Amino acid sequence: MFVLANPKISTLAFSIALLTCAQVTQANDHNHDHSHDHDHSHSDAHAHDHDHDHDHSHDNDIYAGYFDDEQIADRPLTDWEGDWQSVYPYLLDGTLDPVFAHKAEEGDKSAEEYKAYYDTGYATDVERIVIDGSSVTFFTNGEPMTGDYHYDGYEILNYEAGNRGVRFIFELAEEADDALPRYLQFSDHSIYPTDAHHYHLYWGDDREALLEEVTNWPTYYASSLSGEEIVDEMLSH
Repeated sequence: MFVLANPKISTLAFSIALLTCAQVTQANDHNHDHSHDHDHSHSDAHAHDHDHDHDHSHDNDIYAGYFDDEQIADRPLTDWEGDWQSVYPYLLDGTLDPVFAHKAEEGDKSAEEYKAYYDTGYATDVERIVIDGSSVTFFTNGEPMTGDYHYDGYEILNYEAGNRGVRFIFELAEEADDALPRYLQFSDHSIYPTDAHHYHLYWGDDREALLEEVTNWPTYYASSLSGEEIVDEMLSH
């Protein structure tokens, strides 16, 4: 069962005044998410100067949210194919504490403040997602719910820090169960076809309102990874 936290945005989105809203630039028919290192303030880890070192690879610039429109390309749902686990339980049991301690060493918040921030960001009761072709299965308390989703374009989001992101959007097939979210919006720091290593997922029934959600971003890593391996992945970015 999906828990409705904010009916205007997402079945699981938590709306708090932790950061400023993203401004959405829409172009053509669903042309054009967001870039973060899991810190969606967009003014911390990823707010870097526009005259950043040109020796950086294009991939690093894209990951940080600096790219040209011409670099964006449509992506298939198979980019996120696989068996995925939410990182939220690892926040709750303390496994991710070394990540927050590391952020506190380099950022402007304490480890406790970072943990509270990510508690809001990661919060979800969907502990597992399995994507196979066009089929998406959500698991809540071990109970599955499956629907078919089809590509509905992408949206570019502009952030106050000067960087940008892209959300790739998929819409539920018309004949599906009404209990499922109508739209899924994927964000994984990539802007063209590539296999995802983790992602942030937004879901709900209002496509446009969902684009305004920047405080709750349930985050998923491969189910095959242990909590310690996820910590290593996070610390490597």
